[in-house]
Amino acid sequence: MTLIKSISGIRGTIGGLQSENLTPIDAVKYAAAYGSWVKKQRNKETHRVVVGRDARISGEMIQQLVMNTLVGMGITVIDLDLSTTPTVEMAVMMEHADGGIILTASHNPKQWNALKLLNNKGEFLNAAAGQEILDIAEGGNIEFAEVDDLGEIHKNDAYIDLHIDEILDLPLVNVDAIKACKFKVVVDGVNSTGGIAIPLLLEALGVEPVKLYCTPNGHFPHNPEPLKEHLGDLMKMVVDENADFGIVVDPDVDRLAFVDEKGEMFGEEYTLVAVADYVLKHTPGNTVSNMSSSRALRDVTEKHNGTYTASAVGEVNVVEMMKETKAVIGGEGNGGIIYPELHYGRDSLVGVALFLSHLAEQKMAVSELRKTYTSYFMSKKKIELTPTLDVDAILKAMEAKYASEDINTIDGVKIDFPENWVHLRKSNTEPIIRIYTEAKSQEEADSLADKIIAEIKAIANI
Repeated sequence: MTLIKSISGIRGTIGGLQSENLTPIDAVKYAAAYGSWVKKQRNKETHRVVVGRDARISGEMIQQLVMNTLVGMGITVIDLDLSTTPTVEMAVMMEHADGGIILTASHNPKQWNALKLLNNKGEFLNAAAGQEILDIAEGGNIEFAEVDDLGEIHKNDAYIDLHIDEILDLPLVNVDAIKACKFKVVVDGVNSTGGIAIPLLLEALGVEPVKLYCTPNGHFPHNPEPLKEHLGDLMKMVVDENADFGIVVDPDVDRLAFVDEKGEMFGEEYTLVAVADYVLKHTPGNTVSNMSSSRALRDVTEKHNGTYTASAVGEVNVVEMMKETKAVIGGEGNGGIIYPELHYGRDSLVGVALFLSHLAEQKMAVSELRKTYTSYFMSKKKIELTPTLDVDAILKAMEAKYASEDINTIDGVKIDFPENWVHLRKSNTEPIIRIYTEAKSQEEADSLADKIIAEIKAIANI
């Protein structure tokens, strides 16, 4: 049980002791700090913040605490209630609001929740803003509104529909071609808000959705991280239903993965690769993904005569690099699609629409589409941290050990070997070291990861 305070937000488990977990007192404390920060950004009489949540069990409780704290600061709240992370981001822009809060712990299990914080552009906060909010929370000098100046809560449940309308209007979303294909698609909504949003999008595109775990009650039927080992039911149902493919999203709908018509994983890393291939075909340009993402995006980008750039891990870092390089598509290898034509945020809905457009125009099965991309294989492992471990010293030792290789240290340590790579970094959201490797075979990727883990354990004496 823990409370993780980082520049990307406040994340913790429900229950337990104040300041050690995400208790009601902690939710109020950090919501107040955020509200104080929002009011400092724009010196004006009224401020507005959009608030939405995924379907996890603690969501309604945390949302009421957060919204009423903002009301107590004189801030008007636009209440989206059950929503998705990209929908809240879109709503901040469309409302011309001063910021937004999404109540979701993303792919973490049901006992977790979090306050994910947005600026007035509907984008995640940069490091400086995040640190300022942490400092305000610890400082404790937060001023609340007088009784005549309290804020209000305005409920608006139209934004998922408005989000879908914006997607349908995108020039690259080929609605007619998709409708002509009469696709049938199984949707695993992990009993969260993807179970609302993805079927609505599919129906608007003339696709028949077959719903699996689409009741938004927060009781996740499997580990909510969209990885192969958690998706046996989806893989089976795609085959049983004779569907064209399957879709799975995480609880807040910013990660997207596909299952092909044979019930096999398309590959979480290849969600961005396939969507980028389609976007670059129609609008040539540059791409960005983070350092833990597949080399396959680089290959596709260079095929279309663009330039690929790797950023530090974290959506805010990807977005910053995308703006810097004027990238036309980007994201993260964990199934996060960022399409600037719509907005600068990971968005599974726009990812689905662009993937369907690609599939409709290519006129091939999902398994055949996958064969058109270079096959790389990744291993994603982790080491649990204990309070006594000096992670920085471990990473420094690994950097020294492989000093003769191509090393990048902008985010942990990435070692690029000629035929494969390994990326070691401390997680911002969990007490672990992540070990990502990629190679031309799964055996090679797993072997490299195990070798690195053994070396780290030897250094740390664990």
